[in-house]
Amino acid sequence: MNCPKCGLEATSKFCSNCGAEVSPSGAATQPEPELQPERLQPTALAPAVPAPASADAKNWAMGCHLSALLGLVCPLGNLIGPLVIWLLKKNESPLIDREGKESLNFQISMTIYFCISALLIVVLIGLPMMIVVGLLDIILTIVGAIKTSNGEDYRYPLTIRFLT
Repeated sequence: MNCPKCGLEATSKFCSNCGAEVSPSGAATQPEPELQPERLQPTALAPAVPAPASADAKNWAMGCHLSALLGLVCPLGNLIGPLVIWLLKKNESPLIDREGKESLNFQISMTIYFCISALLIVVLIGLPMMIVVGLLDIILTIVGAIKTSNGEDYRYPLTIRFLT
């Protein structure tokens, strides 16, 4: 029997030259190659886990929410503040982009609700609605800033999604 691996004649079950197993029919059976961990390829991709946001990104995302409180000081400041921060920093982090859009959507919605309430003053229901809309705006803006600073995604209620 000849060893098919090295070609030398083998007189026993194993080749004396290379150590390959020689079957009775004359064909050698190859030993199974050892698996080397660095050469193993994964069969399925692991689900992508987003990297935790940096402290700087969290601060800018929180700033998108808190800058909406400028509306208490100047007209339309609730829209201008988040818009400026979002436009300047949206490309630096997905967190800033996501929270900036969320804050802008909420502030645009609140501005629309406030204008509708102002029109309804004629029917006497507008003034209480304006107070409720204003309080909701302040409270939910602060809640959104706190949740964002803790690293949580925050979705405002009562929001029309203009920016996606």
